[in-house]
Amino acid sequence: MYKLLKQDGKAKRGELHTVHGVIQTPVFMNVGTVAAIKGAVSTMDLQEIGTQVELSNTYHLHVRPGDQIVKKMGGLHKFMVWDKPILTDSGGFQVFSLSSLRKIKEEGVYFSSHIDGRKIFMGPEESMQIQSNLASTIAMAFDECPSSVADRSYVQASVERTTRWLKRCKEEMARLNSLPDTINKHQMLFGINQGAVYEDIRIEHAKEIARLDLDGYAVGGLAVGETHEEMYRILDAVVPFLPLEKPTYLMGVGTPANILEAVDRGVDFFDCVYPSRNGRHGHVYTGRGKLNLFNAKYETDPRPIEEGCQCPACRHYSRAYIRHLLKAKEMLGMRLCVLHNLYFYNHMMEEIRTAIDENRYQEYKKAKLAGFEEENIKK
Repeated sequence: MYKLLKQDGKAKRGELHTVHGVIQTPVFMNVGTVAAIKGAVSTMDLQEIGTQVELSNTYHLHVRPGDQIVKKMGGLHKFMVWDKPILTDSGGFQVFSLSSLRKIKEEGVYFSSHIDGRKIFMGPEESMQIQSNLASTIAMAFDECPSSVADRSYVQASVERTTRWLKRCKEEMARLNSLPDTINKHQMLFGINQGAVYEDIRIEHAKEIARLDLDGYAVGGLAVGETHEEMYRILDAVVPFLPLEKPTYLMGVGTPANILEAVDRGVDFFDCVYPSRNGRHGHVYTGRGKLNLFNAKYETDPRPIEEGCQCPACRHYSRAYIRHLLKAKEMLGMRLCVLHNLYFYNHMMEEIRTAIDENRYQEYKKAKLAGFEEENIKK
């Protein structure tokens, strides 16, 4: 159950009560695609850096190790030793990202595995069954994510099919949650709004799925090639038509600036691979923008990545040492950068929640964005 605690403008401050604990929103979900954060980050590390929700990938876990194996191990929480909420995406994004390996039909999608080429079929029912086996806290409905540059007729037909799939997902989840051998009988379902960059298609789809009274609603199909301005335009148009009393999730977004802008438009769930991916390449986030620790100017820099940061990297190590590790291709360097970036994102969300609580979100957002700009100007 979602409880809207307050609003500061359109920015929402809420709580989502789940069988695995309460999620304070706005929240950033740390992405562990195959039930692990890339960069040698453990679930104990996630606890230490203030992670509220871990996100895993349905398609990838179905391919390896197999959702039946995860079920035999007691579900994803026991398998990866994590007692807080987990959100699993539906496999729908792979319909987009693995376009060369799939064929879409009304019944679902036919894949070729990116690992060994074996044939896989996934439709709404199969996606729900896999996610039920994983026993995640929140399951995402199976959808198609059309390209942002797809023509209008294709997008319209795709969205209509996604709606039909969503209704099938809802029916199948209700059935699965009633079975005696289901691990998590309180699994939640979030629907996904699609429509590329066509405002009218997005709005009509939002109205239609809102009537299904789901546990939450996501805006999908953004951050896939369109400009930031187009993304903000779509959010301005669509979010007002999604239920205020339910969580709103912007999938796959994004940079710290993207998050600040989206919170201002009423979004309260986020996920993105940026903090871990950039960290593995020595790019770290600070309140003054992003630093590339491979730069020679950090070779003898005794300071932490960011002064005052309480992450495991900044409490103990210098920029110079972490740069040395990265240059020497030592895994510890990558791990420290990923830990810092995830802490930065999690801590920024704490600051956002406090700012909304204290009715000063606009002031906070302006100061934060100005800090990021300051570093960009220096560059």
